Amino acid sequence: MKLFIREHALLFAVQIVQFGAMLSIYWLDGYRNLPTALYSVFIGFFFLSCYLIYQYLSRRRYYLRLSRPLETLDESFQKIENNPVSKALELLLHTQYRHYQQQLTAVKLQQEQHLTFIDQWVHQMKTPLSVIELTVQNMDEPEFASIREELERMRGGLHTVLYMARLRAFEKDFHIKPVVLPKLVGEVVHDHKRLFIRNHIFPEVKAASPGITAQTDEKWLFFMLSQIINNAIKYSAAKNTGGGQKINVSCYLRGADAVIEVKDQGIGIQKSDLKRVFDPFFTGDNGRGLRESTGMGLYLTKESADRLGHRLELESAVGEGTVLRIILAANPLLTSV
Repeated sequence: MKLFIREHALLFAVQIVQFGAMLSIYWLDGYRNLPTALYSVFIGFFFLSCYLIYQYLSRRRYYLRLSRPLETLDESFQKIENNPVSKALELLLHTQYRHYQQQLTAVKLQQEQHLTFIDQWVHQMKTPLSVIELTVQNMDEPEFASIREELERMRGGLHTVLYMARLRAFEKDFHIKPVVLPKLVGEVVHDHKRLFIRNHIFPEVKAASPGITAQTDEKWLFFMLSQIINNAIKYSAAKNTGGGQKINVSCYLRGADAVIEVKDQGIGIQKSDLKRVFDPFFTGDNGRGLRESTGMGLYLTKESADRLGHRLELESAVGEGTVLRIILAANPLLTSV
């Protein structure tokens, strides 16, 4: 109704000016029969009102469509009325929808081709990276140590890209089974032994029971824990205390849940950044000082946890360190093994 009134407001104003001009002409011409003149004005407004009522009733759905935004694209195909303006609007919406679908299909195709290329490139780069790593692993010269360090950074970056690609098709790339958590924790810590040694940081692994088990995907949990430990090492080393710091990795039960906890003594996270650390590409104040920070590690960890039905808990204080927990539903039949 509001849209209809706004559209015909000018017609109302023109009619009032027109009737006023007619009465003025009759009055200046010496015609003084006011009741007859007012009756003619009433007749004019009566026909105008009949026209406007007909216009509104015949185009009511048309005005409702224009005043209410579309909730879905499929609503573009709803019929309005059979009058010419409504048909023209329907044709415009249908044409716009087809153009949108064509452009969207083209963009999706380009994106899929680009992602396919990136995935293939990542797999191709893993082979020369492994060859270089094998070549320099037995070299003890300082320059080769720097090469090994850069190789680890490159490998970590390639793994991040690879898991981003796998995350797009997560439902096709996971297998839920009972996983012994202390064993997995030990494997992840061992996988990062060079990084611990190079940064003079000591891992301390504890398990309330060696048989704590949870239903999860072993590969994805390994990736999640690797990202968390890698961050813990990185931000512990950034504290510049000369080494000797510890990273505590513990596994225990909390009620019906199994918990993997990683606690570091690093630089901590600003309180203002805590709500955004799981956002993609967010590095925060700490990440701006580290060239290898991408802002994707915790994002991928959170996405993986959500899709596996796990939870993450984060606690941190500037200058004191960070605690990050992965909460999994424990398997009651196997936790006491």
